[in-house]
Amino acid sequence: MKISTRFSDSIHLLSFIVVYKGKIPLTSNTIAGSIQTSPVMVRQLMSDLRKAQLLKTTHGTPNPQLARPAEKISLLDIYLAVEKDKPLFEIDHSTNPDCIVGGNIQPTLEQFYQQAEIAAKAKLAQIKLADVIDTIIVRQTEKEAKKSKG
Repeated sequence: MKISTRFSDSIHLLSFIVVYKGKIPLTSNTIAGSIQTSPVMVRQLMSDLRKAQLLKTTHGTPNPQLARPAEKISLLDIYLAVEKDKPLFEIDHSTNPDCIVGGNIQPTLEQFYQQAEIAAKAKLAQIKLADVIDTIIVRQTEKEAKKSKG
């Protein structure tokens, strides 16, 4: 089963818009080139982010903008915009009910998965898009400093 990258691609997309605003045309093709996905996928993500009021776009113009400052957008906001109420963890419901493990694994894991999901979402609520962008800029600055010394 393939794990969805919609969440990380959405963070990438929003970060790209902030970093490159005013420097290059912010078309779905350009953004897709950075994410290495299709422009159609970028437009789908942008639609979800727009519906969640995280992104503003004008049809036909390559000028998407954050709907609010990056400091006011949490990773949880982004996650909920693109993954909706999809659980972080999936339980296999086709186990053998006559087996000690198979007959008890689902309710056992549900309890632990629920605790883990609450903790993960609480952490995502604390991390802002601005934190991600700041880290990207610092990492790039460090890379460039290494190149100039090398």
